[in-house]
Amino acid sequence: MLKEVFATRYITPLREGGSLPGLVEADDLGLYVMKFTGAGQGRKTLVAEVVCAGLARRLGLRVPGLVTVGLDPVLGLGEPDQEVQGLLRASGGLNLGMDFLSGAIGFDPLAFAVGPEEAGRILWFDALVGNVDRSWRNPNLLMWHGDLWLIDHGATMIWHHNWPGAEVSAARPYDASEHVLAPFAPDVAGAAAELAPLVTGDLLTEVTADIPEEWLAGEPGFGTPDALRRAYAALLLARAAVIHERIQGLETRQGDK
Repeated sequence: MLKEVFATRYITPLREGGSLPGLVEADDLGLYVMKFTGAGQGRKTLVAEVVCAGLARRLGLRVPGLVTVGLDPVLGLGEPDQEVQGLLRASGGLNLGMDFLSGAIGFDPLAFAVGPEEAGRILWFDALVGNVDRSWRNPNLLMWHGDLWLIDHGATMIWHHNWPGAEVSAARPYDASEHVLAPFAPDVAGAAAELAPLVTGDLLTEVTADIPEEWLAGEPGFGTPDALRRAYAALLLARAAVIHERIQGLETRQGDK
C-alpha cells in the first residue's frame, strides 16, 4: 500500500504535462509532483502511473517514489489561475504524488549517452506497458545525480480504456521507431532474457495491490476492484513472455544512427 500524505500547500503548476500536474508540499514536509483525479484523463492515468512505477521499481529501473495525496478542495480557493482553481475543486479526495527530483534536468539524446544494456531494459519495459510517450519529442526521462530516471507513465496500457477489446489491443506490436533510446543500439534480447522471468503472477499481484480501491471501483464488467486488479495482472503477465518478439521499427532507427 502506498504511503498517504495530505497536501498543505499548492506551489505551482507544471505545464509541461497535458494533465496540468502541480508541485505541492505535504504534511510530511515533502515536495511532490501531484497528478489529479479531476484532470481530463481521469483516474485511469493515475492507475497507469501506479502500475508502471511499481513494476519498473521491481525490475530495477529508476522511478520517483509514489504516495497518495489527500486534497481538500479549499486549497485552491486562493489560486489566481482559474484553470488551476477548477482542477483543485474537481480533485477533492485521493490523488497521486511523485517525489520531486530537485535539480533534475530533462534527458537530451544529443547530450547524454546511454549504453545498450540500459537502453534495452528501458525499451523492453516501455514495450511491456505499451508506453507511447517516450519519443525523441517528449522523452519523459530525467537525469538526476548522473543517473537516468523514468517519469510520466500516464499514457501507457491504452487497452485499459476499453476492457472489452483489451486482449486484442494488448496483442498488437509495439512500434519503437520513434523511441528516444532506439538510436543507442538497445539490447532488447538481453533485457527480455533478464526481465521477463521476473514478471510473475506474484510480482504483479504486489504491484496491483498498490492501486487504491476508489480508483478501480465501478469499472463496467468487473464486480470488484480485485477482479480488475487481476485483469491488469493477467494482461501484463501474458505480454511479458512475448513482447520482445513484437517490437518493430528498431532496425530502421539503428541503421540511421
